[in-house]
Amino acid sequence: MCRFLAYSGEPVFLSDLVCAPKHSLVHQSLHADEGKTETNGDGFGIGWYGEREEPGIYRDISPAWSDENLVNLCRQVRARTFFAHVRASTGTATARLNCHPFVHGRHMFMHNGQIGGYHRIKRRIEALIPDSLYDSRRGTTDSEAIFLLAIANGLVSDPVRAMAGTLGTVRDLMKAAGIAEPLRFTALLTDGDTLTAYRWACDGRPPSLYYREDEAGIVVVSEPIDGCRDGWQVVPKGGTLQARRGERAVLIAPADGARKGLGQGQRIAA
Repeated sequence: MCRFLAYSGEPVFLSDLVCAPKHSLVHQSLHADEGKTETNGDGFGIGWYGEREEPGIYRDISPAWSDENLVNLCRQVRARTFFAHVRASTGTATARLNCHPFVHGRHMFMHNGQIGGYHRIKRRIEALIPDSLYDSRRGTTDSEAIFLLAIANGLVSDPVRAMAGTLGTVRDLMKAAGIAEPLRFTALLTDGDTLTAYRWACDGRPPSLYYREDEAGIVVVSEPIDGCRDGWQVVPKGGTLQARRGERAVLIAPADGARKGLGQGQRIAA
């Protein structure tokens, strides 16, 4: 599984969170504590919002721990919202176009998890993506396919309902194909102003997700970047976290318990 980090708030240098902390994302690319694999060396990516409406993006297939360009770029770029991701492939090729985050217009998306048996239903999923969006597909990952299908299902206007419906459709395809492997979906979506973090799985075992919020902004991570859990809150299994710029984050509790996590829930204070 992959590791990732998202930030939204007062502008900061990317290096303050991606590179500098004791257990930074760069460190996690080689020594993750809570992932399925300790090493996440199948590429990396960063995406950030600057002066333009659409985000900038830098991705490569080299391991994050050995890429000097990544470190130098993070030292120079200051952003109000950014994503960073280190990849451990679940079966698709190690290629730049398969590295996260993925961008469509002003929206940016990254994923940690998998569609069990994806190769058996890949063609069926892709057939559901409208031609107007399929032209934007560049890689071969399940993550990018989910992103584009969710956009077709209304992700821009309702990111929780659209994603729940999308994953419900994928789950139906998995069942029809007799796939026993789980669908696990811990993911992040943003348009630069609103951040949505999902922690869902059909078997109640979604990858880890934490957040820390203060007056300056919010940080969402796969695992704490300072090496300890003090001050970090856990996004509950089946839950969704939403944070809009200038407002307190809100947790959406799972609708039917932590097991499925594919439906809408009740808003609760974060």
